[in-house]
Amino acid sequence: MGEIELATKNDREQILALYEMQKGREFCAWDEDYPSNETIDFDLSRDALFIIKEDDKVIAAISLEVDEAVDSLECWNKELFPGGELARVAVDPSMQGKGIARKLMQRGMDELKARGYKSIHFLVNKYNVKAIRCYSVFDFNVVGECFMYDQDFLCYEKAL
Repeated sequence: MGEIELATKNDREQILALYEMQKGREFCAWDEDYPSNETIDFDLSRDALFIIKEDDKVIAAISLEVDEAVDSLECWNKELFPGGELARVAVDPSMQGKGIARKLMQRGMDELKARGYKSIHFLVNKYNVKAIRCYSVFDFNVVGECFMYDQDFLCYEKAL
């Protein structure tokens, strides 16, 4: 497995294909319109999309997110602002269960800290046991719950 690297425009098609693999999977809130090429463009424009390749194939991705709806939730500790969000964690289904998502999360947290954020926050579908188990090693605080994007989410937060 390769190292985590910043994605480029040349990775676009493979990233979109990776996103498409996730759609329709249990607990995935993504639909036919999201994430899209526009989402990838937004992430690339901010140097906010990181990937892992194996044999020149993108097998995993994570984004540093900007989402005002999530940022404005009342549950976040305002003393930990600015807080950064991680989103669009995607691992090729054939590569899941190998700790790749945890590596992506750690890199995302390191990147947020390097960019001056005081905390990380993100949403996890409250029924997604695999994701909750994956993130449990990081000792995030569950600071609330919300209903967004037609799903019930737990709100995770941690000082960086």
